[in-house]
Amino acid sequence: MTKTTKPTQAEDDTQKEAAQSILDFGSAMTATPHGNIYCLTIIGQIEGHVAAADRTKTTKYEHVLPLLAKLEESGEVAGVLFLLNTVGGDVEAGLAIAELIAGMTKPTVSIVLGGSHSIGVPLAVAARRSFAVPSAAMTIHPVRMSGTVIAAPQTYSYFQRLQDRIVAFVSGHSHISAGDFQDLMLQKDDMAADVGSVIYGEEAVRLGLIDEVGGLSDGLRWLYGEIDKGKKRRGRKPSGA
Repeated sequence: MTKTTKPTQAEDDTQKEAAQSILDFGSAMTATPHGNIYCLTIIGQIEGHVAAADRTKTTKYEHVLPLLAKLEESGEVAGVLFLLNTVGGDVEAGLAIAELIAGMTKPTVSIVLGGSHSIGVPLAVAARRSFAVPSAAMTIHPVRMSGTVIAAPQTYSYFQRLQDRIVAFVSGHSHISAGDFQDLMLQKDDMAADVGSVIYGEEAVRLGLIDEVGGLSDGLRWLYGEIDKGKKRRGRKPSGA
């Protein structure tokens, strides 16, 4: 008869913490032969300075920013996998998250699943390597703002400068030129009541916006490869030693 052993208190606490992390942040840490992989979801609406409506699924920037800083500093984390299915949201909050992802030195991979719309586009290209499944959609349009807007030249100048920041970020972290991305923003034939473009997986790769068409196994394979390369580099002796 096989004797079953109860988990220790420490193991039980670890399991509970992992389950709570999935509930709170949509995140999980997985131990692999290559190293620990941290998986973080960016879903729903990117919530910024104003709380989203009740019953709206959100990614809160005040949760994600310190978490990303912690992952960068953690010796236990070898690489980070971002799973994206977002409608967009607060422009500055989304851009802040994207800038922090882009500034990480650890291997990072993003996979667009479902959609990564509006400010979700910079989030998709911020990782070191980006993937999109064939059915993934990405909506690209000019900067918009809801609520009361002061109709003054300074307001329109602010919108333009904010849009320029987004264009510069996307073109700087992908293979699409600033001009081509701006053209996608201003197209008139793709959306019934707006200007902009909706592109899908293969098209996003063809345009240079996303690196590869692929899913979970493709993203993990690239991540494992980068982690192993990093180990080899660190294991080499300096010349003259």
